[in-house]
Amino acid sequence: MTFNEEKLAKMKTASDLFNERYGKPGTQLRNEFENKALAWYYGEVLREKRKELNITQQQLAETIGKKREYISLLEKGETDIQLSTFFTISQALGLRFTLV
Repeated sequence: MTFNEEKLAKMKTASDLFNERYGKPGTQLRNEFENKALAWYYGEVLREKRKELNITQQQLAETIGKKREYISLLEKGETDIQLSTFFTISQALGLRFTLV
């Protein structure tokens, strides 16, 4: 397989695309994007584990003393989560996280 070096040189990298759309690392827009991406990621981790355990959002909410709607927002990455709540949910789902 051969590559067209001229076309390859004109291609943008993922970093170029992120910089264009969200600004360079450290800018306010880029930080907001990265925070939302992390919220979505951690929400996915919690949702996948909850589903693996066959626990409904309502059951999880009752276990940790929160509303089902809050669990839904967390799993979609649409709300911020306190570290204590994150660990409470993780513990309820049998997940272990460590701070490095």
